[in-house]
Amino acid sequence: MDRPTATAAPGRRERNKQRIRERVYQAALELFAEQGYDATSVDAIAERADVARGTFFNHFQRKEDLITEWGERRRARLKAELEGDVYAEGGEFELRLQRCMTVLSRINEEERHTTPAMLQAWVQAGQPLLEEPYAALIFAEIVERGRTGGEFAPGVDPVLVGNILRDTYLGALYRWARAENRRPLQGELEQMLGIILNGIRRRPEGPDTGSS
Repeated sequence: MDRPTATAAPGRRERNKQRIRERVYQAALELFAEQGYDATSVDAIAERADVARGTFFNHFQRKEDLITEWGERRRARLKAELEGDVYAEGGEFELRLQRCMTVLSRINEEERHTTPAMLQAWVQAGQPLLEEPYAALIFAEIVERGRTGGEFAPGVDPVLVGNILRDTYLGALYRWARAENRRPLQGELEQMLGIILNGIRRRPEGPDTGSS
């Protein structure tokens, strides 16, 4: 039997490349939070990161690529935190939907200083229309499993519910990002999720009232 091949650790040159990329990325997010995405130039990012202008383009072809990187990192974190929970077998699918909202809330709360600027840039770049609706797909998969397992009503359309949940999440996120005094995002998401869950739960069958 062949032994599994171990993944080689990145060499010094690759590690240094990753460190520089991370420094450029973090410098960009700091500036976006301080002065906005549109007002931040590539030169300003390079200066904040203490690298040459050409070094920026070694890692990101355009400033817009930072938006893509931001979105990809958030999706990767969401998947990592849900791994072994969303995709596990078993019941309690309502709890899994609640878990999704909790993780999404935490990601935004922990990035509360950069999320408003990046969210605005994400919308201006048309990313909501261009990207795969990743959160909707996760929601839909959970709903499908819950429907198959008898937790949700058999007539529920998982794709439709997934889209509704994603739209609900994004709407709450936009309001939260624009508010001057931000209340916890999770509270609003939990309330809206409760309303949606009330509409898709499987109702207990009533007694048979037909004549014998």
